[in-house]
Amino acid sequence: MNNEHTVKAFDEDITRLRGLIAEMGGLSEVALQNSLEALISGDQDMAREVVRRDKEIDVLESEVDKLAVRIIALRAPMADDLREVIAALKIAGVVERIGDYSKNIAKRVGKVEGRDRFEPLTLLPAMADIATEMVHDVLTAYSARDPVLALEVIATDEKVDAFYNSIFRNLVSHMVENPATISSAAQLLFVAKNIERIGDHATNVAEMVHFAATGDYPPDDD
Repeated sequence: MNNEHTVKAFDEDITRLRGLIAEMGGLSEVALQNSLEALISGDQDMAREVVRRDKEIDVLESEVDKLAVRIIALRAPMADDLREVIAALKIAGVVERIGDYSKNIAKRVGKVEGRDRFEPLTLLPAMADIATEMVHDVLTAYSARDPVLALEVIATDEKVDAFYNSIFRNLVSHMVENPATISSAAQLLFVAKNIERIGDHATNVAEMVHFAATGDYPPDDD
């Protein structure tokens, strides 16, 4: 009977852990979407809200850390269960970084001038949409322990990289032809790089999801 109680308590802890990460993921998705919307429109109030709400993600990560440590200390999980807890710890750290990148984008909103002169401003939201979808899908894969969806997320990262390369070339050409726009174009380059890093982080989470679900990391394509 005592063993049944222990298993039930462990299951409840894992459910709580997954819930916290899902909440973090939802906030990070919204942060990315809102930071891009603020960038395109120049809405500094929305940008400040993104920066302010990043603290909520940090608090949730701290809760995940404490709960994961408590599970390991009190439940002494083995094999699959231990993989699940370790993956949750790592994933929470990565999702927190995704929130940080969105915050960094929001902080650049007031530093971009002459928005109508930059073609990449039309490309950045499309790039961010793919990155947001990656974050959403990888957290769905985590909650469902779905290694196949995790592999699909990894494959999608190539699209984000292709967008980044295109935007990079476009902005560098723009700077050469219009030296007065160098400062604003450089800010947009940083934004593109932040989105590219979000895609990389979603890929890292996907690799951990695959490991938690199967015990193996995905095969390296290199």
